[in-house]
Amino acid sequence: MKTKGFDNKKYLDAQTKKILERVDLFKGKLYLEFGGKLCFDFHAARILPGYDPNVKVSLLRELGDKKEIIYCVSAKAIQDGKLRGDFGLTYDNVTLKTIEDFENMGLKIGCVVINMYSGERKAEIFKNYLERLGVRVYTSPMIDGYPNDVERAVGEEGFGKFPFIETTKPIVIITGAGPCSGKMATGLAQVWHHLKNGRQAGFAKFETFPIWNLPLKHPVNTAYEAATADLGDFNLVDPFHLEAYKETAINYNRDVENFGIMKRMINKIAAGVNHMSKYNSPTDMGVNMAKEGIVDDAVVQEASKQEIIRRWFRYSKEFATGAGTREAVDRTEKLLNEMSLKPLDRKVVGPAREAAEAAKGKEEGHKGVFCGAAIELSDGSIVTGHNSPLFHAESAVAIKAVKKLANLPADIHLLPPNIMQNIGKMKKDICGIDSPSLNVDEMLMVLSAGVGMNPVAEKAIEMLKKLEGCEMHFTHLPSPGDESGLRKLKVNYTTDSHLTLQNYL
Repeated sequence: MKTKGFDNKKYLDAQTKKILERVDLFKGKLYLEFGGKLCFDFHAARILPGYDPNVKVSLLRELGDKKEIIYCVSAKAIQDGKLRGDFGLTYDNVTLKTIEDFENMGLKIGCVVINMYSGERKAEIFKNYLERLGVRVYTSPMIDGYPNDVERAVGEEGFGKFPFIETTKPIVIITGAGPCSGKMATGLAQVWHHLKNGRQAGFAKFETFPIWNLPLKHPVNTAYEAATADLGDFNLVDPFHLEAYKETAINYNRDVENFGIMKRMINKIAAGVNHMSKYNSPTDMGVNMAKEGIVDDAVVQEASKQEIIRRWFRYSKEFATGAGTREAVDRTEKLLNEMSLKPLDRKVVGPAREAAEAAKGKEEGHKGVFCGAAIELSDGSIVTGHNSPLFHAESAVAIKAVKKLANLPADIHLLPPNIMQNIGKMKKDICGIDSPSLNVDEMLMVLSAGVGMNPVAEKAIEMLKKLEGCEMHFTHLPSPGDESGLRKLKVNYTTDSHLTLQNYL
């Protein structure tokens, strides 16, 4: 059982109180930009053991009828087919998923804003699709020179070209499909429209990372740097906050670099009108009480160090497949060195590599490269496996893990041999794939198909739920079917960056 390092209730109480205080400062109308992921924040859950990935959704529920939600997505991201890595979905599909997820959680997105829109064909199709689903949709243009040209941005040729979104609640949550989705511009434009029409409103940012009142080199903050290494972001002491209050606060480079412009923009919007003009630093703009939820700093530090190693493996994988850059790998490697970490400090890495070596010569008739895999279960035990004519290494170790969890004999067959033979024949004869071995997606389907024929298969399926949050490593890059299956199982996996033909099968 993993040790808890974070208390959701303490965090919720502190964060909710701080938000309501900020609403009062703006006479009952606050546009609150949510930085990072509003729901399914698995990064936070990994580095803050005990953190509920949907704790922000719980906060929104606690706010009850005081809030409504605006969802932003970039037209360029839609047009370019940009992917959100944790789901493997394009940003238009992430938007649809979020709308559905929110409805399932008892929340409703009031409208979708497609930002930086200039007639992109895919964005237009998506807009039409949303409207036919009954979703209220707005489009906002790119502002020439934004944000540097403050005079243009804060005027009729800038925010004046943004549609005014009618809202009725005191708290308007602004979230989005990812970074650069136009959340801040949407919030500031709304405040500009309000103040222009003689109504009070303000803007603030709901922040989680970096945690401003933890040390600069605290592993939690370093893990955030690792998570954004592909963007080139880094943490630093907020110089504006230090100068204004003689207090050390941690922020990240883009917020600090942009604050001079942001301060000019805020002053032009709200000078002498409301509390926004009293923001003296980017930290002032944030509402971040995450530190209040940390109840065991040692647990959180260790979890954060593990996340830094995971990120190094992830960027190495992306570089190997052509999807990432050498710079992201190098930045993360520098963070590993700063924390005195190495890849083998991830407990499952060594056993996975040993499993691959041990398999050599054991599998008669096996052609190709031997791949090893290892998974750490919640009790700390490690299960290993390797690829074979029947299974990819990832599938093999998942099957062995559920047998262990269900207290089933290692030699018992969970998958019906006749179904496996038929799948192997179909893959070879119909799909032209020489290897009949099952990836994780295929293994899950065969396992579920065998429930009626094999009573123990049902028990094994129940154990699959216990793989959620477990750590896994394998020695070669996974196939799309392996990644898809592991994502469904919610396993935290890493991989060595070795290519095999099965990556594309």
